[in-house]
Amino acid sequence: MPSPEPDKTNIVLTGFMGTGKTTAGRLVAEKLGLDFVDTDAIIESRHGPIPEIFRAQGEAGFRAIERALARELADRHGLVISTGGRMMLDAENVASLGHRGHIICLVATPEEILRRVSADGPLADRPMLSGSDPRQRIVELLTERGPGYGRFPQLVTSGLSPEAVARELIDLVSSDPFVD
Repeated sequence: MPSPEPDKTNIVLTGFMGTGKTTAGRLVAEKLGLDFVDTDAIIESRHGPIPEIFRAQGEAGFRAIERALARELADRHGLVISTGGRMMLDAENVASLGHRGHIICLVATPEEILRRVSADGPLADRPMLSGSDPRQRIVELLTERGPGYGRFPQLVTSGLSPEAVARELIDLVSSDPFVD
């Protein structure tokens, strides 16, 4: 793969939960010799489980933590960054991470998202999916977030293996006009 210009040395993955950001991101980092960073994992290691942060500080408190982390990561190079599902819908985070990063949005069908997040563990650990109908909540959130996600190049991950998603991500970054 050609080397990105100095300002575009990171790959930033955004999109709804369960679209493959972490799984494919790890593979891309491994294939390209980059460091992998999962913003939710960093937040949990520093502040505790995300559901507890939401309970104690509310969504506004959690989003403030995300913005601080985006500013911190903005100066690092050679990263594949898997972001929380709403992190890159915040203009401040886009400005911070987009300065040095190729931002790509991973998308999947609501059914695929529900299948993947259910396989990861209890839905109670997903505060944004609380309620009696998680699939409907996914549809509502995807509709709400659609315009924000639509600002970025999209990669549909439904029906693809993590390895296939990683290959397509590498191809997308390689064909980016910002890459030498």
